[in-house]
Amino acid sequence: MSSATLDTQHVEHATRRWLNDFIIAHNVCPFAHKVASEQRIKFSVSDATQADHLLQELNDELNALSEKEDIDTTLLIHPNTLTDFFEFNDFLATVDDLLDALDLHGVFQIASFHPDYQFAGTEFDDAENFTNRSPFPTLHILREDSVSLAVDAHPNPDGIPDDNIERMRAIGAPALRDMIQQHLTAPTDDK
Repeated sequence: MSSATLDTQHVEHATRRWLNDFIIAHNVCPFAHKVASEQRIKFSVSDATQADHLLQELNDELNALSEKEDIDTTLLIHPNTLTDFFEFNDFLATVDDLLDALDLHGVFQIASFHPDYQFAGTEFDDAENFTNRSPFPTLHILREDSVSLAVDAHPNPDGIPDDNIERMRAIGAPALRDMIQQHLTAPTDDK
């Protein structure tokens, strides 16, 4: 099933399942459970097919999040643009420029997830890349204040990346690939 044929409901459902069944269940982000259980995450599915349209949507989401204190974080999921990881990765510099232009550095930060995410210095199939692999390209807007509070409350925040690498390697790349695929093919009425 190509991303062009996916409807908004399917994209959001697959992303919610990935968040719950992978990110939270495997403790990839030890801070995600709290905001998810409090329903303080906004899922926004973009219909953008061009990077400039996506940038405008990101601008809109940043402005909306600035005004809504009951939402802690936003996942801007964009299945139809920047599907090539290297183009997506290059786009992150533009995202950083947008934060500068809006004077929002220190207020928000953007984390990035992509189906083909690859950290520098790794091979494509290395298991540690799955900490940032998602069913669809996604920009994750986080409030800096919330991140700081969560990091301060964590007993060993500096150990999170190494713990994740160890956990991903223990699961193994083939099983991790299957997990991502399951999120893409799960029916939307499966809760």
